[in-house]
Amino acid sequence: MVNRHLNGRTALVTGSVAGLGNAIASRLAADGANIVLSGLEPDKQGIDAAENISSQHGVEVIYHRADLSELGQIERMIDAVNVRFGTIDILVNNAVVRNFAAIEDMQPEAWDTSIAVNLSAAFHAVRLILPGMKTRRWGRIINMSSVYGWRGAAGRIDYVTTKTALIGLTRGIAIETASSGVTANALSPGSVPTPAIMSKLESMAEAQGASLADVEKGYISERHPTGRFVAMKNVAAMVSFLCSSAGDDITGTVLPIDGGWTVS
Repeated sequence: MVNRHLNGRTALVTGSVAGLGNAIASRLAADGANIVLSGLEPDKQGIDAAENISSQHGVEVIYHRADLSELGQIERMIDAVNVRFGTIDILVNNAVVRNFAAIEDMQPEAWDTSIAVNLSAAFHAVRLILPGMKTRRWGRIINMSSVYGWRGAAGRIDYVTTKTALIGLTRGIAIETASSGVTANALSPGSVPTPAIMSKLESMAEAQGASLADVEKGYISERHPTGRFVAMKNVAAMVSFLCSSAGDDITGTVLPIDGGWTVS
């Protein structure tokens, strides 16, 4: 049985209607936290996702649709959450956009959107939420970096750049909040079986005339020595751990959850 150590807390998880963000939100709800899901999905999809988590875990869950590339929408979202719940105790910056192109082919608009959503939105959310955390002398800030925050990759210049920058952001926050009761950490997952990844593998299988199982095996074997995807529930469990009392003295760290990818 999960220990509901977050009863009375409120968590905002960006990019959380589906995929890894949803798994994190679900775990924090199981721990007792009220949840704010954030994304760009249509209202019905977001509300259905919120109701699903709420019915499973008996906490209040809302969906706030926001375009995180626009500062005004970030500000309105946080204001609305503060009105609804009074506080935001846990912030998980998970929202991300990806573009696949060589540097010389990357459109300026695509680059600017990636910087805005993947990096600037995290900064603005922290900037707006941190004063309340400091006042209450408790808070958890978790930035979702990636294995690509440690290494380069061709055709992913915006993703590599922003995921690397999130690590620097995390370290800066951690130093400034070290004596405040607030912690800031980054997680660095390898490949997780999100809808986006699985859709990509299905397209690869179709193009190659191969089975999905064979394509998946080849994809993972090039990355994880463990030979399997990183389970979303395990990434979510690490978020839960960092939000527990056991995480009180863990700040400024980057924790890989990558099946041995970065050491192979």
